[in-house]
Formats: sequence, structure tokens, C-alpha cells
Amino acid sequence: MTDVGMCFPRTYPAALVTDVARRLDDGGADELWIIEDCFYTAGPSLVSAALTSTERITVGLGIVPAVARTAAVTAMEFATLDALGPGRFLPGIGHGVQSWMGQMGVRPKSPLTALEEVTTSVTRLLRGEEVSVDGRTVFLDKVKLDAPPAVVPPILLGVQGPRSMALAGRVAGGLVLAEPATAAYVRQSVQYAGSPEGFVVAVFTAMCVREDRKAAYEWTAPWLGERIGAKAPQLTALPFFDELQKLYDASGDAGLVGMPREWWTEIGAIGTLDDAAAHLATLEAAGVQHVGLFPDPEVEHGLPQLEYVLELANR
Repeated sequence: MTDVGMCFPRTYPAALVTDVARRLDDGGADELWIIEDCFYTAGPSLVSAALTSTERITVGLGIVPAVARTAAVTAMEFATLDALGPGRFLPGIGHGVQSWMGQMGVRPKSPLTALEEVTTSVTRLLRGEEVSVDGRTVFLDKVKLDAPPAVVPPILLGVQGPRSMALAGRVAGGLVLAEPATAAYVRQSVQYAGSPEGFVVAVFTAMCVREDRKAAYEWTAPWLGERIGAKAPQLTALPFFDELQKLYDASGDAGLVGMPREWWTEIGAIGTLDDAAAHLATLEAAGVQHVGLFPDPEVEHGLPQLEYVLELANR
């Protein structure tokens, strides 16, 4: 079974996280995913608030940039968060947007090497090992956590490129894939990772549920057009991407609104509640274990989607 929950967009006020977490917890959803992007709200702080205000749901962190904190501090934060909700925390690490890393003066010469060193070091620290590393990014001298987790959570890498996904297959416990995470993209990503046994796959998927299907398509089309223009890898993995590109080039947003329902179902939880459920079924069939439904980034439009998240989680 796939666990279903909701993403907490970076644009939502921090104080809202406890209310969202409690509503999900009380309403039967499986999880809440916290988004950390520079320079919005801090992920670990929001995860802490969500875990301590709930009793049941899993809270995922997607993702902390590998070099924004030292490996030791990242491990301390992960261990602390796991202690606040044992077995209910899923940590994610990624490269981070490199321009943002540059703004903070921490942009590594090799993001891939940095991510490998950080992931490996954090994993070892969470296992309770004493770690010494003299790497290109990570420097540790006999560091050992005082209170590592009793059960180490899998570290998920939030990455996109084939080389980074291959790295995840070697050194991490799974992947967390950004929206619009399609089933085709999931399969491609797991293949790039080498399809390791026990690999955890979490995805964020675009969500826009309306009673009228066309209204949902009209709302989402401008965003989808931007992703097509950027040739987002989540979309280029689709077998019909070339046709989708031609349609958009010829007819713009109007063409997307009128495209086959099956295409929308592959792309996201977009349309009616039944359409959203059909999309989740495609992800489950692709082997996804965790889904964070990603609502509109504007609170006034996105927060009402929480009721649909609960309905989908309880189906």
C-alpha cells in the first residue's frame, strides 16, 4: 500500500504547520511532507512542530541541501527529530539549488562528491559510529552522536540527474522525487538507481481537485506549460512527451486543457476526486511507497485541498 499525505509548500506561514499536521493526523492521512527551500522556512523546525503536535502521521523532510549545514549538524538534527517521533520521521538530503548555495558561500566544486560524503557521513553517525573523515567537503574528527536513533530511518536523496540517482542507489535508502512525479519518471529513476532491494521511493505529485474536471485543468494548465517549456525530466520521461510538446507549442494552455484525460491522469492528481485516485493508482503500480500531494502554493487556494487529501487517503 502507498502512504498518502500532503506537502506543506514553502510559501505557507510557519505557524500554520501545526494545524495542518493535526488535521491530517486526526483525519486519517498517512503523512505530511515539509518543503525546505532557500530562503523560506526552515525544514527541521517545521518537522519538529509537526511531530510534536501529532501522534500518528509520518513527517517527511524534503529536502535539506547537503552543504547548507555541516554533516554533523545534519545528523544531530535528524537524530533529534527521530527522537521526537520515533519511527515517524523520513529525512531527505539533496544538492540544493546551486545558485542558492552560491549565495550562501557554500557552493561545492563537485555537488556529487559533496552529496556522497554528506550522505555517507550522516548515515554512519545515525548508526552510532564514531566518524572521522577528511574529504573534499566533509571534515570530521572522531565525531559520535550522544543519542543516535534506535532504528535508523532511511535517508532519501532528492535528486534529478541519472548520476545522482545512481549515487542514491549506492549510498542512500531511497529517493524523494519532486513534482510532477509521473509513474514513468519513477520507473526511470529507480532504474537509474540500479533497482536496489528495499529501496524507498517517495514522490511529490501536483494536486488540483475540482468538482468540474475542466476547471481543474484550466487552473493547472499555466503551471504545466511552464514545466513543459523547461523540459522537466518528470515530463520528458512520459511516452507521449513529444506529442505533449507539439500540442503545447501549437495551442498553448488551451491545448493542454483539451488534451486526453489519460494524459492528465499520468501527470498529476488533477481533475475530479476519481481522477486523482486514478493517478495515485499509477504511482502505486510503479512501486511508490510515499506520496505527498502538492497543493497550490497560495494558502487560500491550496489549503482547501486538504479535505480532498483526507478523502484520498481514506479510500
